[in-house]
Amino acid sequence: MTEKKKLRVVHYLNQFFGQIGGEEMAGAKPLVKPGPVGPGLALQQALGDAGEVVATVACGDNYVGDNLDQARLEILELIKQQNPDALVAGPAFNAGRYGMACGMIGQAVTEELSLPVVTGMYKENPGVEIYRKNLYIIGTEDSARGMKEAISAMVALLQKLVRGAQIGAPEQEGYLPRGIRVNVFAEENGAQRAVQMLIAKLNDKHYTTELPMPDFDRVTPNAPVTAMSKAKVALVTSGGIVPKGNPDRIESSSASKYGKYSLADFNDLTPDTHETAHGGYDPVYANQDPDRVLPLDVMQELVKEGIVGSLHPYHYATVGNGTSVANAAKYGAAIATDLRSSGVDAVILTST
Repeated sequence: MTEKKKLRVVHYLNQFFGQIGGEEMAGAKPLVKPGPVGPGLALQQALGDAGEVVATVACGDNYVGDNLDQARLEILELIKQQNPDALVAGPAFNAGRYGMACGMIGQAVTEELSLPVVTGMYKENPGVEIYRKNLYIIGTEDSARGMKEAISAMVALLQKLVRGAQIGAPEQEGYLPRGIRVNVFAEENGAQRAVQMLIAKLNDKHYTTELPMPDFDRVTPNAPVTAMSKAKVALVTSGGIVPKGNPDRIESSSASKYGKYSLADFNDLTPDTHETAHGGYDPVYANQDPDRVLPLDVMQELVKEGIVGSLHPYHYATVGNGTSVANAAKYGAAIATDLRSSGVDAVILTST
């Protein structure tokens, strides 16, 4: 009797989970470590005798985000060298840069190496929206507290993909919906099913819609400012305008923070004092004149002319490129709290 061949699995991790280092090592180039590392130990346990984590490929999130084409080629080559049967990427949970990297690498392995790939992300990770049609993405918690459950679900789906088994619906297998419609035969026609759902809804009973609608956050606008000549106005931007050198190291994509910076000594912004940290648009013109994104020069003129009462002496900046909705809402709430405590009446929010 011939011994059953173990599945050779390569595991992709970022610099933190790959035990290279923290945020200070986000620019680390890709490298290979033998066997499982960090979450790979849980991955190996879930695989059991069916497979082996033969290698871990780790890379800094910033290196991937800042060098997409080069990083893609380098990581793909490192994976290929391990002669794997499958790739597991992450899980990335709600870490935006990590999710984008897992998605990019997973898609490359699927398309160029024709290998089964599974990754895991929280539903609001920006990587989900971009890569859900190309990959199976297991839905996870928003943080690593859900590691065990995520790894277990990822392995179960991976084993099905490797065997070529039929993959069930998202709610059966645990992956996030891919926007792919599949024809199925139902005992009752659409009209009958719709009436049954309506009756269940009217009676406060559970039902599952066959056509889920997007969930949009609706915000009621505040009343207009009645006297701009007396108003205190603040400048906020998602266009990444920061002091020269980006002192808070705001990421060029999937920002994990925002910054608050003094405007007390400036009447306008220059290439010597400010720059953009944003990685989602050509930075040349913003760096030539940062006022193009954060209009400090015009605001100072409006204050001088008496059209605007005063300018808040700080501006707030983050990067909207790939930043999750959850994080953006969190930054917005924190900035709003600070502005209210400072007596700000209105905000000019600029983007790119």
